[in-house]
Amino acid sequence: METTQRAKPPTPPVFRVKALAIETVAVPAVRPLAGVKDAIDLVLAAGLFVLALPLMALAIMAVRATSRGPAIYRQTRLGRGGVPFTILKIRTMRHDAEGDGEARWAVAGDRRITPVGRVLRALHIDELPQLWNVLRGEMSLVGPRPERPEIIERLRKSVPRYDSRHAVKPGLTGLAQIHLPPDETIADVKRKLVHDRFYIRRASLGFDLAILGCTALKLFGLKRLYRRK
Repeated sequence: METTQRAKPPTPPVFRVKALAIETVAVPAVRPLAGVKDAIDLVLAAGLFVLALPLMALAIMAVRATSRGPAIYRQTRLGRGGVPFTILKIRTMRHDAEGDGEARWAVAGDRRITPVGRVLRALHIDELPQLWNVLRGEMSLVGPRPERPEIIERLRKSVPRYDSRHAVKPGLTGLAQIHLPPDETIADVKRKLVHDRFYIRRASLGFDLAILGCTALKLFGLKRLYRRK
């Protein structure tokens, strides 16, 4: 009797963005060192939160003194597994920036951003309250940046496998953030998704430390020291 040999599945294609390459295969839902990563997140986030308190206090006072509305901004984002959580930020836009109820990204020269907000955004001080989200276990220090559910609904129609980035906790910083500018177009999202999936596939404690180091270099204007050509 002749045996039928199963056809070998085709090798998944590889897409290249600058110097990064990622296979278009499913990402794992659980990492062996997830518990260690969570413990390191808690220790580092606790220390950074204490150190950042004076800076956050000054930023909050500046926001309250120069614009109407609350200084701390709360917004729903999707975390690991698509579970919603409330993210914390120092407000950088007018309090009625989305008064029409439509969720949309900030763009270059966005008039909704206040003068103080531009400074806070440039220095990423507005993101510091998210250290509390890390302490609550909703975020990690490193991972894909979380997005709003209203925007995700639109992205799912235009960006294949967008939800694969929800395989891990969202991060305060990430591989996409140290290499790419903020999203303004669907093409931007697709480029970041490649970086996010690459990170998820190759995630390790060493990779996280490298990304944190590059984040620090970027904050001090030294991106040229790690930027890929």
